[in-house]
Amino acid sequence: MTGNHFKGQEVSCCIKYFIFGFNILFWLLGMALVGIGLWAWSEKGVLSNISSITDLGGLDPVWLFMVVGGVMFILGFAGCIGALRENTFLLKFFSVFLGIIFFLELTTGVLAFVFKDWIKDQLNLFINNNIRAYRDDIDLQNLIDFTQEYWECCGAFGADDWNLNIYFNCTDGNPSREKCGVPFSCCTKDPAEDVINTQCGYDVRAKPDSEQKDYINVKGCVPQFEKWLQDNLTLVAGIFIGVALLQIFGICLAQNLVSDIEAVQASW
Repeated sequence: MTGNHFKGQEVSCCIKYFIFGFNILFWLLGMALVGIGLWAWSEKGVLSNISSITDLGGLDPVWLFMVVGGVMFILGFAGCIGALRENTFLLKFFSVFLGIIFFLELTTGVLAFVFKDWIKDQLNLFINNNIRAYRDDIDLQNLIDFTQEYWECCGAFGADDWNLNIYFNCTDGNPSREKCGVPFSCCTKDPAEDVINTQCGYDVRAKPDSEQKDYINVKGCVPQFEKWLQDNLTLVAGIFIGVALLQIFGICLAQNLVSDIEAVQASW
């Protein structure tokens, strides 16, 4: 009996510990991202007033940490513990969850290609909503500034989109010093300047359109994002294909391990 037992089915140690090692990194990274998100909310006083989570008119970047970190934590936990304990329920959950994420990514990519104009309109609406909330959240403000600096753009389709913000609009009743201006991240960069001039956008939209381009980037962020996608299409496609292959590889490994475990259990 003993000899026959050792000649029977065995769980592949290579697959088992590869899944375990890979997912424990995901698990730890997910915990780190969630921890950073909770710390950021704590610093902003959100944890002491949970209702303020929904008060922000635009996107709170902390949500990105929480959602991505939460998904990575759940996936990492299921894959790590499932492989280590040879738990078929957790491994199947890992496979199905990863499959759902893959399907959602694929669906999003297809819909984005088919409904490009609708996506552009939604992106415009999304950016304008965040422009309105620019001064309401420091994390959102930093994200918008980074985006405008990186893509050398201003507003969704142009600098006049900043009329949507109560501090930057050009209405007569606006008492703000930033009236008819734009954030400093819209300004063209002078290589000779080592210190950022945060007031470089003051009153710039009160100037004629022909003069504004001497001070700020007049192109909108939506057209600049489209241009960036076209210029980096190979890189973006490579990243998406790489992530997709990694997900398919993870599903196959998990299913292979499940088959091994079930075969061993059946031999008992």
